[in-house]
Amino acid sequence: MNITLFAENIKCHGCANTIVKSLKKRNKVDNAVVDVEEGKVSISYPGNEDRSEEFANILSSLGYPPIGENKLISNVKSYASCMIGRMSKEENENQK
Repeated sequence: MNITLFAENIKCHGCANTIVKSLKKRNKVDNAVVDVEEGKVSISYPGNEDRSEEFANILSSLGYPPIGENKLISNVKSYASCMIGRMSKEENENQK
């Protein structure tokens, strides 16, 4: 199944990297793609079950809540997630 969610605070490739890794790591996800400019997260996974709420909760826990539900704590979490994503991406690139 394929779903698309829109989230607040997605600012850069670091944010995208964190989101993709978190979704793939925790939840039988085939693919996840983040469009930074639109704040859009496209997720494909096996089965026909609607898992939108599950994925929205994961994004929120990382600091990327649904559009219109942003709070100060979400901003703080998103900066931490972004930094982790940036460091992880740079580490992977340096190992190549």
